[in-house]
Amino acid sequence: MTESEKILKEPRKPSRVSAPVAAIISLIIPGSGHMLARFFNRGLFFLFTTLSSFALLWWRIREAATRDYEFWAIVNKAIHLQPVLILLIVLVFLFYLLVAFDAYRTISKNKDKSSVFLYAVLIIAYFMFGWQIGEINLYKFVTQIGDAKSLMGKVIWPWQEAVYREEIYSSGLVKIQIPCSEAPIPTVDVSEGEAYLLADPACGVLAEQEGDIGTRIHITGGNFEPGEIIEFWWEDPIGNVFRQRQEGEYMILPADENGEVDFEINLPYRLIPSDAIDEESLIWELEGRQISAYGPPVPSENLKLAMGKLVETIFLGMMATFFGIIFAVPVSFLAARNLMSASPITVVIYYLVRTILNIFRSIESMIWAVIAVVVVGLGPFAGILALTIHTIAALGKLYSEAIESIDPGPIEAIHATGANWLQTVVYAVIPQIVPPFVSFTIYRWDINVRMSTVIGLVGGGGIGFLLIQWIRLLDYRAAGLAVWFITITVAVLDFVSAAIRKRFV
Repeated sequence: MTESEKILKEPRKPSRVSAPVAAIISLIIPGSGHMLARFFNRGLFFLFTTLSSFALLWWRIREAATRDYEFWAIVNKAIHLQPVLILLIVLVFLFYLLVAFDAYRTISKNKDKSSVFLYAVLIIAYFMFGWQIGEINLYKFVTQIGDAKSLMGKVIWPWQEAVYREEIYSSGLVKIQIPCSEAPIPTVDVSEGEAYLLADPACGVLAEQEGDIGTRIHITGGNFEPGEIIEFWWEDPIGNVFRQRQEGEYMILPADENGEVDFEINLPYRLIPSDAIDEESLIWELEGRQISAYGPPVPSENLKLAMGKLVETIFLGMMATFFGIIFAVPVSFLAARNLMSASPITVVIYYLVRTILNIFRSIESMIWAVIAVVVVGLGPFAGILALTIHTIAALGKLYSEAIESIDPGPIEAIHATGANWLQTVVYAVIPQIVPPFVSFTIYRWDINVRMSTVIGLVGGGGIGFLLIQWIRLLDYRAAGLAVWFITITVAVLDFVSAAIRKRFV
């Protein structure tokens, strides 16, 4: 019979208090009744969960009423602002009472397990805490999800941003004299087949103030592309170009099936400084612009930027992995317990190295990137430093655990021959650790490539730097290009790493 079986067969020692006393004590200090009944672990668990539940409840109540100071005023205002707190209060106090009842039940019936209902109340309470702390609002999510359709469409399918085609315009121009005078109105020479505009009358008066209506002019034109949209632009005598709104909308018209237009337009309001002109009669121009053709497709600037930064991201992850391996391999042997337990000095080295690895690994790569940016400035070098530091700590731990899990037989055999520590590592350890080392290295390379897209958000170089800039500029199509390139790169690297792993592992 094993030791554990003997312990199970031994009768439990009687409780130090009766069931009612245990319940009353648990009302004073939750879980203390269980401890007196010799259910110490269960009592400790209930003490911690009850105290933490009340602490969370008070924190949420205080957060909802930060400007009040009296207890009941704080509670009343918090419940008024967030009625869900009523349910949380009920659940927490119900759990508090159930803990006392469980102490009574445990002693009276000598139960080793608490009721399912008690744990169900605890789970529901913490779920409600998470719901309230997370400010989950399903109604807002459902009603406003439609607002994200256009944005997500740009991110999911951004490829029109990848190609640029130069727009070729055809335009018709007419000159209008303001105000009318006896001086002849200049005409525009139009070649055969070119778009043109004509005005009747070809002179008039501008609107005197915003909202007024100037002289109404009848515009006709022809030789435009049939069915295509024409935008109308004004140019004043001092060279300012602007578009005119009519009835709240910009002047946009499609050409008819013959490539002609026929409409009326009011002369706009425009304030021109008196010292900018000397003539009594001024010439304004109305131009109808139409995209008549597109040039050949060429890669856009955003596409070129994304591809360049993608290559930078891949090499950033590769260099960080390379430097990380160089330093992590020797460190891992110093962090392996089975290799460093020969003497008190090596044991001290072991604990020192493990502690340093734990500290460095607990600090995320993005934080290291922020520190590196302060030291070496913005750019990929800061990203390489950040990823290298975290890679050394992570691979050092993984490598050392692989070393600790090797078969001790070859080590003992090598020791029996009188080999020193270095010979033991070379002939008994290294042959056993090559497969897991390769596997861990490939996995870390994959992580570094993905992390290099993240540290770019804080200036560590790579495509992440572009991604955050495009998001801040609300250029979601360009951001979609970056997301797609990241996704494709990770997928390709996964395929490559699988092939390498199949070959060496």
